Amino acid sequence: MTDLRWIATFLDAQAAEMGAAKNTQEAYARDLRDFAHWLTTQNSSLATADQDKVEKYLIYCDAQGLAQSTRGRKLSSIKQLYRFAFEEGWRTDNPAIRIKGPGRAKRLPKTLDVSEVDRLLQAARETGRSREDKLRNTCLMELLYATGMRVTELVSLPVSAARGDPQMLLVMGKGSKERMVPLSPDAREALQVWLTVRDTMEESASAKGQPPSRFLFPSRGKLGHLTRHWFYQLIKDLAVTAGVSPAKVTPHTLRHAFATHLLANGADLRSIQTLLGHADVATTEIYTHVLDERLRELVTEHHPLAKGPKCN
Repeated sequence: MTDLRWIATFLDAQAAEMGAAKNTQEAYARDLRDFAHWLTTQNSSLATADQDKVEKYLIYCDAQGLAQSTRGRKLSSIKQLYRFAFEEGWRTDNPAIRIKGPGRAKRLPKTLDVSEVDRLLQAARETGRSREDKLRNTCLMELLYATGMRVTELVSLPVSAARGDPQMLLVMGKGSKERMVPLSPDAREALQVWLTVRDTMEESASAKGQPPSRFLFPSRGKLGHLTRHWFYQLIKDLAVTAGVSPAKVTPHTLRHAFATHLLANGADLRSIQTLLGHADVATTEIYTHVLDERLRELVTEHHPLAKGPKCN
């Protein structure tokens, strides 16, 4: 088989057996095609590359200035491809099995304090070309902060999940894993208001011959719902309106804020892990470090003894 055929077969298996998300598949595809292309410059291929070739490719990636996390992801893609190739009998060995990754730099996620979140929520109520836009934006932001959903989970929510004034939403997460997330009173109210407006808009669209949408946040684009990129731009606009630095505000920042604020108010890590849909509690533990860092900052900034001795 050609290298491209190897990659295509591997991706099909990932989608069918592992339930790999579209974004994950696209990342695998980019990484593996880049590796395959580099191999051709070395008169090699996926079928013939040995451990030395894989290591030289990683050195090449480092020389290109790729981040540590990017190099680690590329190696992970290569390892999974060769594990699949070994299991399928395409190769009698796995040339990447003994290679250790570059590790990951420990970096605390950016988060927001409660007042900043409040300002973003208020900005959502005021931002939009029409009343419908403002109600949609309010619902998006209230749901995101109330549930800690990933942005893809949010924009692709089916409308059926919102029917009946639910106190919890059923969310489809990574790897097609379902989880329940609770709604705050404000999020429930924003959801019901938006649902009424959304249904009215859908009825008007249907009267014009347009097909009904199954999504809570419909769009006439190819996906049928609002995109991650659209929401990313929205939240940057909201940051400007709210007077919060756009550099520290992304959809994922609201997810971090959700977790950090829960932890600060006494929630346990296991509960937060479940709400976020983390497979491993170790991923959730990063928020304890965020909280510790915040507490250190508070002491440094506000404790009188931290300001140094007073001069007489």
